[in-house]
Amino acid sequence: MNRLGFHYFPDTIHYRQSDLENWLPRLKQLGAGWLVLQAPAERALPESFLRGLLEAAIEPVLHFPLALDQAFDTQAFEVLFQSYARWGVRYVALFDRPNLRSTWGGIAWAQTELVERFIDRYLPLAEACLEAGLIPVFPPLEPGGDYWDTSFLKAALESLQRRGKDALLSKLVLGVYAAAGEHPLDWGAGGPERWPGGLPYYTPPNEQDQRGFRIFDWYAAISHSVLRATLPVFLFGISITEGEDQFKKMMTIAQLLIQIRVAGAEAIPDWVLGGAFWLLAAPEGHAAQPQAWYQPNDTHIPVVDALTQKAKISPQSASPTFEGQANITHYLLLPSYEWGIPETYLEAIWPYIKKYQPTVGFSIREAAQAKRITVIGSENEYPEANLRSLRAQGRIVERIAEDGTNLAILISKLM
Repeated sequence: MNRLGFHYFPDTIHYRQSDLENWLPRLKQLGAGWLVLQAPAERALPESFLRGLLEAAIEPVLHFPLALDQAFDTQAFEVLFQSYARWGVRYVALFDRPNLRSTWGGIAWAQTELVERFIDRYLPLAEACLEAGLIPVFPPLEPGGDYWDTSFLKAALESLQRRGKDALLSKLVLGVYAAAGEHPLDWGAGGPERWPGGLPYYTPPNEQDQRGFRIFDWYAAISHSVLRATLPVFLFGISITEGEDQFKKMMTIAQLLIQIRVAGAEAIPDWVLGGAFWLLAAPEGHAAQPQAWYQPNDTHIPVVDALTQKAKISPQSASPTFEGQANITHYLLLPSYEWGIPETYLEAIWPYIKKYQPTVGFSIREAAQAKRITVIGSENEYPEANLRSLRAQGRIVERIAEDGTNLAILISKLM
């Protein structure tokens, strides 16, 4: 799956049809698979803009950088989330850098139980996301930060676990700010297991910490230590400090995200869903304008040309197409593994097969010949971009991405 993405404009006013027509071709040329959008709390982004991205196999991530010193109308957000889910949006990031003093304000920051108070604010909106069928993204923290980010994350996950929020934790994605800064790209690689001397607020000489591009190794170690499971991660704010090796570092990260091997660079783990470079574009005079890939005078940084050429030859830069008439009524598409098929899958789907007698198989190209396709399996088995390509050709496609007991329950609801 293509994991290359970008932050869109640092505001909420560039969502007209003309903006889509201007930027969508450029995103396609870059081979983008993700786009982080600033989302206002008081209104929905235009459906046409979001559907335009989705139809181009670009996954939007809606980021709500909500202020922590304001009250929220949860019911209004519920309506907003339901609309987004209906239009095909999946990922929503709530809040931004809650480990910074400036995010809270002086009085609120000085009060005790900061992490618990944040979780009190976060939970109602995150659970509203779940209820609407969206995937909540835990807000990216400032690396280091006024409240050390790894300590904040550990305390937050422990709080959610202690409160019995298993449903939320089972779907949660961790947002991570992955700015390399002046460090080499492998700074901190391997996390605390490789660098046990790195402590909160203090990194001794000859040790490394999480404040670099490989910050996701540290966050994975934290989620595994608390939950005994590695939560998926999305990388926000990928950036490189300007210098002689800026171009090389940016190209290395971009190639790793589109799963091209780079000599001397560690691959990005599968549990990293995607990463967004900061920043696609910014209005003239905006503080972020110097960091934008495309400038208002229609010039762009050199990496744009190089990446455009990479995208032309990368197999991840486009969704596959499936040709042929729909001459099968209903196809049940199952995942296939080298070691066989899980017995839990077979037990769960057997009543469904007996009742509806679909064609059963393991080939997505064969499934493309069906009018209706029921997919059993996660995005690891059958990427969403492939399913969108089928839907674009008029196929009715539904996915069931659970296994074991949950799969049996979900199958029973379809009967």
